[in-house]
Amino acid sequence: MGEKSTPLLAVLQLLRKYNLKGTEEILRKEASLGDVEYENLDLPEVEIASILTAHQTESDPHSYEFAYDSLKKFVENSLDVFKHELSTLLYPVFVHMYLLLIIYDHNDHAANFLEKFAQEQEDYYQDDLKKLSIVKNKDQVKGNEIAEIYSANKFTVQLSRDASSQLKRYLHEQKNSTVIINIINNHIQIEIHDGPGRTQAQVRATAGALLGEAAKNENRAKVFYGLLKEPDIHVLPAPVEDEEEAEETPDKPKKKKAKKDNIFIKKPKSDPNAPPNDRIPLPELKETDKLEKGKALREASKRVQLGPESLPSICFYTLLNSGHSAISADICDDSTLLAVGFSNSTIKVWTLTPVKLRGMKSAEKLQDIDREAGDVLVRMMEERDRDTCRTLYGHAGPVYKVGFDPFKTLLLSCSEDATVRLWSLQCWTCLVVFRGHQWPVWDVRWSPHGHYFVTSGHDRTARLWATDHHQPLRIFSGHLSDVDCVQFHPNSNYVATGSSDRTVRLWDCSMGSQVRIMTGHKSTIYSIAFSVCGRWLASGGSGGELMVWDLSTGTPAALIPPSHTGPIHALAFSRDGTILSSGALDCNIKLWDFTAITEEVTAEEAGNSNGVQKEEKFLLRSFATKNSPIKCLHFTRRNLLLAVGTYEGSS
Repeated sequence: MGEKSTPLLAVLQLLRKYNLKGTEEILRKEASLGDVEYENLDLPEVEIASILTAHQTESDPHSYEFAYDSLKKFVENSLDVFKHELSTLLYPVFVHMYLLLIIYDHNDHAANFLEKFAQEQEDYYQDDLKKLSIVKNKDQVKGNEIAEIYSANKFTVQLSRDASSQLKRYLHEQKNSTVIINIINNHIQIEIHDGPGRTQAQVRATAGALLGEAAKNENRAKVFYGLLKEPDIHVLPAPVEDEEEAEETPDKPKKKKAKKDNIFIKKPKSDPNAPPNDRIPLPELKETDKLEKGKALREASKRVQLGPESLPSICFYTLLNSGHSAISADICDDSTLLAVGFSNSTIKVWTLTPVKLRGMKSAEKLQDIDREAGDVLVRMMEERDRDTCRTLYGHAGPVYKVGFDPFKTLLLSCSEDATVRLWSLQCWTCLVVFRGHQWPVWDVRWSPHGHYFVTSGHDRTARLWATDHHQPLRIFSGHLSDVDCVQFHPNSNYVATGSSDRTVRLWDCSMGSQVRIMTGHKSTIYSIAFSVCGRWLASGGSGGELMVWDLSTGTPAALIPPSHTGPIHALAFSRDGTILSSGALDCNIKLWDFTAITEEVTAEEAGNSNGVQKEEKFLLRSFATKNSPIKCLHFTRRNLLLAVGTYEGSS
């Protein structure tokens, strides 16, 4: 605090003199956090001579209702150019007035205050207010999640310079504005921006998060959203004669490969927005991995170009007799395997092709294998032990997410038992149990380049892991509630998280820091997906709303009004990036024209427009299932859309 006496210390001394212990305790807590930022809006500081008057005002329960009603009328009577931004002040002021009434033991007045004004708050704050209404006396403040969040953090409000001037003028003129001034100084961070006041649509586009909008300095860091330079891959085209039959089958070996003069090299392209290739240490590709990448490139050459006039076909896999027990699903990159996590702690892996799953030979038989042979992995597999499904046992709670690695040799799963398990798809057993989260783990995702993976859970953190480390490499902490979904950026340098605090955040894997915080969702975010080019991020909420974010600025590029009537649990981009598909618990799959969305954003940038509210003109088609909530969406390498759902019957 320094030798210089601050207003807060002077207030503390006077309170000691007059034995006002309740307020002293509150201010002591504030003092421990350092100097209070009174210069936020250049609001009038409370004069020392009027401390007792101010204390009496704050102790008078009727003054809160009067002050809030006055502030509300001021906002309602303001010009439209100021009104919409100023209205974002009402909710945080209301919450802190309620908490102050509780702290001053005016419990009955607090209940009346809540009952009178709670319904006037925005609909997306109603769940928070229900949790806050549980606090009936000051002993219950500690231990209440919402009360603790608002007490320990500042609510961010963005105002234009003219709107902030109107607010200052109002507070200077009001005689009983001491309560509001103190709340703004101590609990609200007002960010002043140049330019005209925002419209109602613009304000609503970024409102909704637990602690208001993102502060200015949150989104200033540079983000390398471009794609990494791919290594040179030698692609062997399949033989000309009946290429479909050239794929390996259990009973028919591969036909001879094409001559070497047919080999071509994929020329890598450099992206000006991409990070250096060595910014994140990536593993060297094994020979089998290179073959898999070559196969993927060969498949991509036959990809169907999608668009409004050429929508993808959809193949829907229905899980019968699973009821509500099937929780999660994933399809591997080459679309040959399906994994499903169940509430009874088991995982089932199905083959989606005629090629059956092979088990590993017994220990006695493995002794006879030549370990130096080039096809040692093939020789390790049992010839007769084949099936269309394998079951994995190990978790001690519901399996909330499963995920195949890019090369189809490993499977990750996370569970309510707070563990993450790594499974081998060759010997069909658990290789490693990763422990670090203390509560249920909601999501797990592989890096597009393998080796790394990221998890998120109920402990409000996301964690970066590597398959050769049993401890996390990074812990991403900052969310105020559960981190419900997580996703790796295509260049493996960033991780995006979606949370129950209604924010989407972007984290730098190299530095371990938060580089973007994106606000605008009005409900819990259950699914996120990066665009193919890496610049855009789509997120789906439990209210059925879909948002698209521009990672270069951290601002919403498109807000698509709720089209689904249930939580969006699956998002997937087509392989060419032109179509965005969304699947929800309302048993519907919707296809969106993503090219049109990004083209409109680019046009708006040229005109410096900030209108982000989009109509449903981008909706290309909606497909309804009979009664099967969507668990997973996946585009094949040729742009066929695969979907997985559970049939829940007529009930």
